Amino acid sequence: MGLFKRGQTWWIRFTYKGKQIRKSTETDDKKLAVRIYHKVLAEAAEGKWFEKLPGEEKTFREMMEKYLVEHSARNKVLSSHIRDKSLKKHLVQYLGDLTLVEINPKLISEYKTKRIEQGASPRTVNYELALTSHAFNLAIKEWEWCKDNPVKKVSREKVNNSIERWLTDEEEERLLKVSRKWLQDLIIFALNTGLRQSEMLSLQWSQIDLFRQTVTILEQKNEGKDILPLNKKALEVLKLRAKIRHINTNLVFFTSNGTRISARNLLRAFYTATKKAGIEGFRWHDLRHTFATRLVQERVDIYTIQRLGRWKDISMVKRYAHHSSESLRAGVEVLDKAIKKSSTNLAQSNEKGATANQ
Repeated sequence: MGLFKRGQTWWIRFTYKGKQIRKSTETDDKKLAVRIYHKVLAEAAEGKWFEKLPGEEKTFREMMEKYLVEHSARNKVLSSHIRDKSLKKHLVQYLGDLTLVEINPKLISEYKTKRIEQGASPRTVNYELALTSHAFNLAIKEWEWCKDNPVKKVSREKVNNSIERWLTDEEEERLLKVSRKWLQDLIIFALNTGLRQSEMLSLQWSQIDLFRQTVTILEQKNEGKDILPLNKKALEVLKLRAKIRHINTNLVFFTSNGTRISARNLLRAFYTATKKAGIEGFRWHDLRHTFATRLVQERVDIYTIQRLGRWKDISMVKRYAHHSSESLRAGVEVLDKAIKKSSTNLAQSNEKGATANQ
């Protein structure tokens, strides 16, 4: 008989569809355990027994908490982990108390619709769905909590990547005028380096070489590094920051306590400043967009811009870098030069011909 004891509890063991099954009877009474054993065998023979997965009891909230602790905190960079925690809040409010087997594609689709109605952007909703899908994948493959991922059957929202917003010189002047000094430093540095928000907030003095006028960016995904040149504006910011370095940190940009500036506090101050300056539809990431756009408008070649901004391919640079009519003018002026040169050559040729005939 496939009955054995672990501690004080009786367990049953049998083969079901070629797989060895071990399950607790949750009793220390052998007679009751024997009855349970025979009942399970009978159900298995009749095709009425199905292996119960932990997901029938585990809630969505438990899955997300396990994901954040065991995967996100260990395997993702700090900024991504913080974003995961933020994304989790809305998900748990809607799905938190449901067991994993209760969650189906219909519920996920309803959640997506509700978030859009609440004003969440398509990109944010897609981030939330991606996070949920990844958690379900781990619950299936590694934790063996469930068998299906309901998010895979739900379509993602269409995101408009045709970004058209950058900061004009006049808008920059207004924005800096209403910004506090620490925010001014970050804005100016972003406009002149094109660094991402997380890269700036994590920037340390060990990455700065004032003598060579460079900044070293450690690529978090491939563990590589890029050494980038700094212009005068960026260096001015760094030299001023160097005079007020905090004894408790090696960070270039920090709070009054010497701690890392949180993305939430940065954005709160930034959007307050844009509102005061009367600047609409402008996001923090558009500072990086402005960096690329200004380089294009000054006729810097697109391959150099790609290297400076560390975009993966040229197509990504084209999405950010929009030409102004004046920066495009050089292109059409080439035709004027070609026509003038052709006319000059023709005139010289005719002159030579006339001289020869004389």
